[in-house]
Amino acid sequence: MPLKSKIHSFFPLFGLLFLFSCASKQEFTKRDVKKSERLIGIHFAKQGRDTLYPYLKRNREGFDSLRKYPLDNNVFPAIRFDPVPFGFEMPQQMENRAWEIPDNVEIPKPYDALAFYTIPQLASLIKHQKITSTALTQFFLDRLKKYQPELQCSISIMDSLALAQAKRADDEIQNGTYRGILHGIPYGTKDLMAVPGYPTTWGAAPYQNQMLNETATVVKKLEEAGAVLVAKLVSGALARGDVWFGGKTKNPWDLKQGASGSSAGSGSATAAGLVPFALGTETLGSITSPSTRNGITGLRPTYGRVSRHGVMSLSWSMDKVGPMGRNAEDCAIVFSVIQGKDKKDLTTVDLPFGMNWGKDISELRVAYLKKDIEKDTTESGDNLRTAIKTLEEMGIQPTPVEMPDGIPYRGFDIILRAEAGAFFDGLVRSGEVDLMVEQDQRSRANSLRQSRFIPAVEYLQANRHRQVLIEKMQNLMEDYDVLISPSFGNDQLLATNLTGHPVIAIPTGLDKKNHPTSMTVVGNLYDEASILLLAKAFQEKTEFDELHPPGF
Repeated sequence: MPLKSKIHSFFPLFGLLFLFSCASKQEFTKRDVKKSERLIGIHFAKQGRDTLYPYLKRNREGFDSLRKYPLDNNVFPAIRFDPVPFGFEMPQQMENRAWEIPDNVEIPKPYDALAFYTIPQLASLIKHQKITSTALTQFFLDRLKKYQPELQCSISIMDSLALAQAKRADDEIQNGTYRGILHGIPYGTKDLMAVPGYPTTWGAAPYQNQMLNETATVVKKLEEAGAVLVAKLVSGALARGDVWFGGKTKNPWDLKQGASGSSAGSGSATAAGLVPFALGTETLGSITSPSTRNGITGLRPTYGRVSRHGVMSLSWSMDKVGPMGRNAEDCAIVFSVIQGKDKKDLTTVDLPFGMNWGKDISELRVAYLKKDIEKDTTESGDNLRTAIKTLEEMGIQPTPVEMPDGIPYRGFDIILRAEAGAFFDGLVRSGEVDLMVEQDQRSRANSLRQSRFIPAVEYLQANRHRQVLIEKMQNLMEDYDVLISPSFGNDQLLATNLTGHPVIAIPTGLDKKNHPTSMTVVGNLYDEASILLLAKAFQEKTEFDELHPPGF
């Protein structure tokens, strides 16, 4: 059942006392108010409740009046999140330079090994006309179709669009117009990003026929760079997990295991060599987690570095768009194209990005979460400790530090849930939230229902605590360029998603079950360059980024 592309929503500054707003025509009583007090942990005397009751009735009339005016998906709240702490100075950035493209790359034998070539390798073949973009695009389209039944990683395989873009790239290159390193390179995008003429399903049954007549800014930027869009890849339902309305996206390293999410399709397809790179989104782990599970490299940029215009919102103050690729260099290449100011997204910044790959990594000031790393007794922890030793052999002298304490980490989930509840207000009130595949306690559907019971006061209090966290993270990071952390099992993932810091997740090997493991490298705000530099140096020293799942 298609839904209107416009969602009847508003910013969640309303209290739990208004829980009965979900049924706007149903009368409520003073007894309902009393019961609501228990739910939020507050008590009013009878006289206060008597005074409050008519005010609540007027409030609900206000809610009903707001709902008569539809809001477009792209309308952000007037209250916007700013990750910049007090006294913060924007880092000096180099201007973008042309990427180096090697000259001596040849078509591999066997030919299928082409599936795991890096962007510079593929660019070399195309630029020097050893392969056409059309042939390369058809190669990846064929792989997508071949492995889709196993991996369930794609929503739309876009033959006609992809081949048309590839032909244009070939014509331009043959006529002497070369747009740059991504010219003619195929890629996939998470199906939260709008592309005209194709469904933008958000991975959820109520939206599986949704058509949005706009192009996400990141897709437009890649098109302008000459990249070729071959597929819209699975998002877990409404950006949660790896389950979508068509099934469960698989990890190519272990087909009995899900790909993790919510950028499940991007992680699975990139790892299996069905696309050279893909775009993902993260609100609370959705690039980091599938990058780890599928053994690829994933960059989550600083909040506001990459436009979210034309991308489904889950949390206006936490959503980020980033690349997922073979290695750090590939991620840097894609990031250099998609980042930057966008007048259609008021949270974006005008700040250049440029890499100095020649910088000595021993000059980087590196910290690491020693206690968190040492307490991880799993094989993932073993691999991370080995990675630290490797960095030390490379001339890095990491300093032990700890995450900020005195922070109510467990309370921050209400920020995401309240903002998601506002964006999907119409879905919940219409009852179509019941059409989603997953309906258990940890499902997105249940989370959206919970959002209706979050008081505005608690939402704002959580954001005040968030500001304290921002300042404490600044105090931690101001003496360092990068911070090395486990990808999971500690407070880093939640904290940095709340503060907007950039991270990159990079492979550290395999465990005894041949499942990939990773570590996360955190950078200062707007300083993706430092974490990319360290990640690339580590990957040149090791071979973990060159491991590929057997059978693909």
